[in-house]
Parts: sequence; C-alpha cells; structure tokens
Amino acid sequence: MVRNLLRESPVSELTERNDNLFTEGARRLLERATDSYSLTVEALSPRIGATVAKYILHAEPNASSAVIVEFIDQLQSDDLCVILACEQGHQKAWDDLVARFSATVRSAARSASQSEEGAEDLAQSIWAELHGLRLRADGKLAGKLAYYSGRGSLAGWLRAVVAQLAVDQHRKQSRMVQTEEDADFDRILQRGSEEQSWSGHGAVVNPELAVSQKLAGAELKQALGRAIKQLSAEDRLLVKLYYFDGLRLREAGAVLGVHEATASRRLTRVHADLRQHVERILVDEGGWSKAETERAFSEVALHLEADIEPLLASESLLMSNENEIAG
Repeated sequence: MVRNLLRESPVSELTERNDNLFTEGARRLLERATDSYSLTVEALSPRIGATVAKYILHAEPNASSAVIVEFIDQLQSDDLCVILACEQGHQKAWDDLVARFSATVRSAARSASQSEEGAEDLAQSIWAELHGLRLRADGKLAGKLAYYSGRGSLAGWLRAVVAQLAVDQHRKQSRMVQTEEDADFDRILQRGSEEQSWSGHGAVVNPELAVSQKLAGAELKQALGRAIKQLSAEDRLLVKLYYFDGLRLREAGAVLGVHEATASRRLTRVHADLRQHVERILVDEGGWSKAETERAFSEVALHLEADIEPLLASESLLMSNENEIAG
C-alpha cells in the first residue's frame, strides 16, 4: 500500500519523468558527439542529471520537460564526452584532451604569469590538477575534471582553471591565509545553491565561466594590441579619429587628406584586417575555437573601448603624424 502511494505521488512521477529525460538526453548527446569514447548512456546520464539539478531544478523543481530538454541539448557533447572518458581512465581520451587543449592552457598560463618559466610551471601544474593528485574514498583520483558540467566550452573552462590556480599559487607564495569568503575554485563550481539558475526564458548565470570571461577579455585585448601595432600610423589614426574622437568619415578624411569615400573604404579594410589578425592570434596561439572568437568579438569587445584607445595613440609617431597631416 505504501509503495503504491509513493509510486502514484506527484514527486515520484516527477522524478521518474526527469530520469527518463536524463537518459534520453544522454542518448542524444552521445549520438551527436564526434567521438563518444565508447561511453554508455548509463555512464553519462548521472552527470547530466547532476548538471540539470544544479542549474535548473534547484530553482525550478517543477521545470517543464521542454526546459530540461532544451538545456541538455545545449551541453557541449564533444567536450563532455572527452572529460567523462578521461575520468574513467580512457587513455585515448586523455591523449586527445592534451593534444586539443595544450595551446589553450599554455596561452592562458602566459596571460596569468609574469615570466615564461612561471607560465610553463603553471601549465604543467594544470594537467596534474585535472588528472588528480589524491585518491577519493572510492579509490578514484580526485581531479578537477569532475567539475566540468558541459555548460560552456571546455577551452573557456580550462582558462578559468588556469586563472584560479594562478591565484592560489600567488596566495601560497605570499603566505596569505585564505578566508572563508575567498573564491576557491572547487567551492565556486560546487556552490550551486548560491547561484542563480538557468531557465528557458531567463538570463544565464554560469559560475564556471565567471573567471574565464575576464581572462578571455585580457587575451582579446592583448591580441588586439598586437594587431594594432601592425597597422600603419595613418590607419591607427583613422581608427582613433572615427571610433574614439567621434569624427565623421568626411572629417576624418579631411584630417588624412583623402576623400570621404576613400576614408570609408580604408576603414572597412582596417576593420577586416584587425579582426582577421586577432582571430589568427587567438586560434593559432591561444587555442581558441572559431566559435569562441565570434562570441568574444560580440560579447567582450564591447567593453574594451576605454582600454583600446591608448593602444591607438601609444606611439609618438602616431601623434606627430597627426600634427603633420593636420598642419
């Protein structure tokens, strides 16, 4: 009698529905993965369930099937599969992880370090932290891989790991005592109860990407700075006049001694060249994906205006050239 009552209870029915959604979601995720590493639905379903519970069900226990399905189908299939396979000791998955993201880790380590030697040490430490340095109660290695949920790109998550490890190392070297309020990476990723959750119609708050977004902005700024230095003095001046001094194309053209149409064509070319150069730096040297560069251009670049202007006028050549042209 008690068993029948439980089986017919709304909570029991909801749990059974969610379990089915997790199972079917795991099946779909494995089907769209480039390499599933022979993972089973049974192995993947609990990870998906834990992620859904953390980001949706905690705030919306009665979330609709449509919301849960949409959330699961947005998870990064390739990234989640390689991480879960690594956790299970799949050697090919680990080799693939290192091959795919070594450039990403090295680039993030350089951005977070003050020397090449420090960057190399940090990069090596990351792989050890991911793999695990101590055993859990169940006998498995306790690495940071378990904290990747598949929400955002694995490359972005790895940058967050690098940034947090750099902070931790700095604290240890400075002999600083970490207080309860400090953002230890492990607590950040497990602190689902303190974060807003994802919903199908609300804003996405992803604690895993909070640090990586700041690091991504720093890397984008560095790449843009390098690209700007490759521009001619006149091209830098044109960008400065139009985007930062507020001149219209006709006025900027007059400063440069060219027609408005010429200034417009030149500005279009400069914009395209800068974008291609920045993308090449981020992809070839930073290990970014094309999709990540697109998101960075649309989300991060909007907040860099104040930091970019000094790059455009950092050399005396640029300002002297402006005086010569104007005079």
